[in-house]
Amino acid sequence: MKNAKTDRDPGSIAGRLTLLYTLSASALLIVVTAFLYEAVVINLREEDKQFLADKVHTLQILLKEHGDNRTSLEQEVQWEAVTAKVTPYYAYFSRILEPQGIVVIETPGMAEVVPATIFPMPAAETKQGNLAENSFQWHTADGHPYLLLAAQTTNDVGKSRVIQVALDVSREDALLINYQRKLAMILPLGILLSAILGALVARRGMRPLQDITRAAQRITANQLHERIKAARWPRELRTLAEAFDQMLGRLEDSFTRLTQFSADLAHELRTPINNLMGEAEVTLARARPEAEYRDVLESSLEECGRLSRLIDSLLFLARADNAEVSLQLARLDVRQELEAIRDFYEAVTEEQCITAQCEGEASLEADPILFRRAVTNVLANAIRHTPSGGQIKLVVVPSPSADSVAIRISDSGCGIAREHLPKVFDRFYRVDQARSADSHSTGLGLAIVRSIMAMHGGTVSIESQPGKGTTVTLHFPLTLHFPLFNDQKNHP
Repeated sequence: MKNAKTDRDPGSIAGRLTLLYTLSASALLIVVTAFLYEAVVINLREEDKQFLADKVHTLQILLKEHGDNRTSLEQEVQWEAVTAKVTPYYAYFSRILEPQGIVVIETPGMAEVVPATIFPMPAAETKQGNLAENSFQWHTADGHPYLLLAAQTTNDVGKSRVIQVALDVSREDALLINYQRKLAMILPLGILLSAILGALVARRGMRPLQDITRAAQRITANQLHERIKAARWPRELRTLAEAFDQMLGRLEDSFTRLTQFSADLAHELRTPINNLMGEAEVTLARARPEAEYRDVLESSLEECGRLSRLIDSLLFLARADNAEVSLQLARLDVRQELEAIRDFYEAVTEEQCITAQCEGEASLEADPILFRRAVTNVLANAIRHTPSGGQIKLVVVPSPSADSVAIRISDSGCGIAREHLPKVFDRFYRVDQARSADSHSTGLGLAIVRSIMAMHGGTVSIESQPGKGTTVTLHFPLTLHFPLFNDQKNHP
C-alpha cells in the first residue's frame, strides 16, 4: 500500500492550477449570480411595495379632502385600476371599507379575486414611511400571486375607513423564473469558459518552466560550463534558476577536481608500482649475489612504505570529507605541543644545520593527534624546503578578540610564486619537480592540514615571497561551540 501511494502519479502543476482557477472562478460566478438574482428580487419587491404604499397614500388624501364622494373616488379606485389591468405591469385592485366591513367602493371584480376577509384588520393609522413594511404576499387557490396591503385612515368628517390594495405580481414572478433559466444556462457556460481560459493561462504561465527544463536537458557532463542564466526568467523562477546555476558551478568544480584527482592519483600510484616491477624484473633476469637481493628488497620496502603513506593519507581525506573522523577534544598548551614537535624533528634540523625556535604562549581546545598532525605536516614542508643554515619559527599569536589562536610557521626557504599560492592546498598539487623530488612526500600534506582545520572550525592561510621564505598560519578557535562530527569532549 505504501509503495502504491508513493508510485502514484501526482499529476501536473498546470492541471492543478487549471483546477484551482476553475474552482475559484466557479465560486466567484456562483456568488455573483446569486447576489445579482437576489438584488433583482429585492428591487422588484421593493418597487411593488412602494407602489402599493403610494396608492394607499393617494386614497388617504382623497378621503381626507373629499370624504366618501364617489365621483372623486371612482377615478382612482375604479377607472384607473381597471385601466391598469390591460397594461403589462401594475395590474392592481383597490377597496375602501367601513370598519364594520361594509364596502364603500372597490375595483370591479375584486371581490371574486381578492376577498376582503383575506386582509388583516390594520391597527391605528400608519405613517407613509412605514406603509410598505406591512405588505405581504398571498396566492389564490390556483396559485396566482398577489401582493396585499391594508391601512386605516379617516375621511373628511373624521370617520374611520379601511383601505385595501392588491397588486398582481404574476408577471414579475414569470420574469424572475425566466431570469433563473437564463442564469442556469449562462452559469455552466461561464464555468466551462473559465476552465478553458484557466488551462490556457496555466500552460502559458508554465512555459518558462518548460524552457528551463529544455535548457537543463542540454547540459551534459561535457557541457557543465553551460548556465541557465537567471536574469531572463520571471521573478518566481529566478531563484530556481540561480540555485540551478550554482549547483552546476559546484558540479563543474567537483567534476574538474575529481578528474584532476583521478589523474594525479593514477600518476602517484603508477610511479612506485613501475619502480617495484622494474626492480623485480631486472633482479630476476639473472642470478645475483645476496647483497644485491637485499638492496632490491630494501628499495622495494621503501616504495611500499611510500604507497602505504599515500593510501593512509587518501583514507584520512576521504573520511574527513564524509565526516567520519571523530574529534577527541582536549585542552592543549600550544607552546608545550610546539616544543614537543620541534624536539621530535631536532635530529633532522641539526643534520641540515637549520635553527627552529618556538615563541608565544596560549591554550586552546582541539584534538591532540590531529593538532600535532597539522603542525607536523607544515613543519615537515618547511624543513624540506629550507636550505642549510636557514631558520624556522613557530610563533603562537592570540587574537585581539581572545576568541582564536594563530600559529605561524615561517621558514627562510626558497618561497613560492604568487600564482601557485591559491592551489598549494589542493591534493597532489606541486609547484615544480624540485619541490616534489623527495620520495617521502605524497603531495597530500597541505590538503590534510586544510581538512583538519575545517574539522576544528578553523582556517589555514599561506604567504610567501620567492627567495625570502614562506609563512603558513593556522587559525584555531579557542573553543568549539558546535558539535563537529560525533566528538567526545574530554577536558583534563
